[in-house]
Amino acid sequence: MAFSDAYFPTAPPLSKYDVFISFTGKDTRNGFTSHLYSALCRNQIETFIDNRIEKGGEIWEELVEAIRDSMVYLVIFSEHYAHSKWCLRELVEIMECKNKKEDCHVIPVFYMIEPSHVRKQTGSYYGVFADYERNLDPGLVRQWRKVLFDAANIAGFEYHGHPSRTESNLIESIIQMVLRKLNRKYRSEVRSPFIYDQNYACIESVLTHSKEVRTIGIWGMGGIGKTTIATAIFQEFSPLYEGSCFLANVTEESERHGLSYIFTRLLCELLQEEVYISTPKIVSSAIVRRLRRKKVFIVLDDVNTSELLENLLGVGHDYLGAGSKVIVTTRDKHVLLSRSIDHIHEVMQMNDENSLKLFSLNAFNKIHPPDENGYLELSKRTLAYAKGIPLALKVLGSFLHSKTEKEWDNALEKLKEIPNADIQKVLRLSFNELDHSEKDIFLDIACFFKGQEKEKVTTILNKCGFYADIGIRNLLDKALISIAMNQSIQMHDLIQEMGHKIVWEESVENPGGRSRVWNADEVCDILKNDKVSE
Repeated sequence: MAFSDAYFPTAPPLSKYDVFISFTGKDTRNGFTSHLYSALCRNQIETFIDNRIEKGGEIWEELVEAIRDSMVYLVIFSEHYAHSKWCLRELVEIMECKNKKEDCHVIPVFYMIEPSHVRKQTGSYYGVFADYERNLDPGLVRQWRKVLFDAANIAGFEYHGHPSRTESNLIESIIQMVLRKLNRKYRSEVRSPFIYDQNYACIESVLTHSKEVRTIGIWGMGGIGKTTIATAIFQEFSPLYEGSCFLANVTEESERHGLSYIFTRLLCELLQEEVYISTPKIVSSAIVRRLRRKKVFIVLDDVNTSELLENLLGVGHDYLGAGSKVIVTTRDKHVLLSRSIDHIHEVMQMNDENSLKLFSLNAFNKIHPPDENGYLELSKRTLAYAKGIPLALKVLGSFLHSKTEKEWDNALEKLKEIPNADIQKVLRLSFNELDHSEKDIFLDIACFFKGQEKEKVTTILNKCGFYADIGIRNLLDKALISIAMNQSIQMHDLIQEMGHKIVWEESVENPGGRSRVWNADEVCDILKNDKVSE
């Protein structure tokens, strides 16, 4: 039975406001809060502030609606914040939203006040709460004390007027934190095949804990998810920088349009204006100076030569301003090793839990397969075939979407004989970049030597005239093979399948016409019936 539309829920609506600011006008309306509000608007962050309430409206009802329809709450604690019953009522509503909704965030800002005064209701808060205790309902006062205590215990920002930190620096830090919170929220609202895993967490950690210029290489076999990870990282971090650029398919685009075209695109996006460079080797000193003053975030996706990387980035960090970050994705580790890359991350295969989530998102539009009709068991069979490769999980999930159980079973059986063309196309990119000798080495390993000891294989292949020492190293750099702890040569099943398919295509109907034969039945048939090729 095919899947019904019930498996495809509509995406949740976006919130009306990104940010709600709670503050007391007496302390900050015409100063700090007005500057903060302007900065939020300049960064296209939809922000609610109480002077936007329509005249004649029911003010409290509008405030409550705005609070409930916001994602981030900036609470500006100042000297007279607790003097405003209005502010305290807002804070109660804000903290209730925080406790009810997982994806909303409270960011306290302690403006010219100690956090302990807010938390314990001391200092300028002591006297007003003494009045509240005498004149108001004790339960209401206890509620206000609790929300002040809870809110003041959340990590936030402090400003005490010290020369070491200006208000503008504080506002910039607040904007960056708000953008981080919003980017994570909105990324989760859009249906996406991306799964947050250890690969993402590792690169995120490097970016978060480094304030210097850093170049990060993301390396791995075709289809392992390098571009997907770089895209998610770019989405989260790029708004925190003064300029950003994501150059997709760099190798393909440079071959199609030329290197100058790619480099010009990079400069235009970073500088946010039209520029033209005839060659990356000659850049005006004025442009270089401007770039060096900007903190930028760059992603160069799919770079396959060190020369291409050098032309785009220069030698070292030639054009990068303080704090800039560059991410380079490649299938060839040598590209990264030959340049000054600060950190190289090898993308690991997905574990079973995340593989099932990714496959299910593409096949069912939900993170787990339905239990009925045997789809869970069929999904596990698909995972066993994909073996943690995101490309295979996405392609097969999309292909099997809405298929019946019988069609699924038939498709999985077909994969044993005829690999999926979309998966093969991506995996073959690395093979196509090999020279003739390296291709022979790869195909021999795929057909005969997978799992055998490296030194033994190297000796055999060298005697065949294949220059196996350097050839095997290049296969390792291109993530086509790996070396296990016991020094045996290993190869992912999908890559081995790709090697088998390449040999199979040499003579589809007659195995005797192929360069390599590894199937015992085919070997017997060839020898018995004299089908051996010349």
